Amino acid sequence: QGQLVESGGGLVQAGDSLRLSCQASGRSLRDYAVSWFRQGPETDREFIAGISRRSDALEYADSVKGRATISKDNAGKTVYLQLNNLKPDDTATYYCASRRTAFFAAIERTTGPYHYWGQGTQVTVAS
Repeated sequence: QGQLVESGGGLVQAGDSLRLSCQASGRSLRDYAVSWFRQGPETDREFIAGISRRSDALEYADSVKGRATISKDNAGKTVYLQLNNLKPDDTATYYCASRRTAFFAAIERTTGPYHYWGQGTQVTVAS
């Protein structure tokens, strides 16, 4: 599957939107479930959103539900995380992670099952 590279982070104002991208540099992500996690300076890495291998299941953390949308492009090489109405509490480094799964596997919300991780992209939300 190759490397995962995140992009799209930055410094924004509260209420703004961002679209984060997670691109696979090797093969496509078609056989992989992909999730986004985030980690603040004094917090553990937490699950934010996940998309199943077939893109037929989507899950979101309560903290972003209604403000986030995860999607995968048709080529299966990029997964996006759209974040709207950003809040200062959303300030964190955002990571994407992938795991090769069976066809109907559930989305995992813990970090352990994921085999591949990107280096992260920083999102800072000013109040």
